[in-house]
Amino acid sequence: MTTSLDTIDHKILKELLADARLTHQELSERIGLSPSPCARRIRKLEADGYITGYSARIDEAAMGFGVSIFVSVKLDQQVDNKLVTFEQELTKCPEVVDCWLMTGSFDYLLRVAVRDLNEYESFLTRRLTKIRGVASIESSIPIRRVKYQPARLS
Repeated sequence: MTTSLDTIDHKILKELLADARLTHQELSERIGLSPSPCARRIRKLEADGYITGYSARIDEAAMGFGVSIFVSVKLDQQVDNKLVTFEQELTKCPEVVDCWLMTGSFDYLLRVAVRDLNEYESFLTRRLTKIRGVASIESSIPIRRVKYQPARLS
C-alpha cells in the first residue's frame, strides 16, 4: 500500500464493503463528498491495492453446498516442490473453497464445501488422500458460524 488512509477513505471502504453495488452518487451522499472526488478516491483505492475487486456473496447452502468442513493437512515434507504440487492439485478441486498455508503442526488448512457427508467422503478418499505427499489429514465439522466479516477495516 502506497498511501495512508484518511477518514473519508475509511468511510468509502466501509460503505463499499456493506454494498459494493452503490452508485458513485449514492456513495458520495452517504459519505458527504461530491461524486467526482468520490470516484477519484475509489480509483486511487483500487490503484493502491486497498480495493482488490468486487464480488457477490453467494449463499453456499442455497446452492446446495450446506456442509462446510475444515480440513488440516500435513505433508510428508515441507519442501518447495511438494508445496507447489499440493497447491496445484487443490486448484483442481471445486470442493475446496479456501486454503491457507499454515504454521504449527499442520501445513494447510482447507475449508471444503459439500452437499453432505457422502460427498465429503468421496472427496476425501478419491481426491485428497490421492495427492502425492499428503501424510495426514484431520477433519473438523463446524456447528455454526459465530461471526463473519469479509475484511477488517480498523
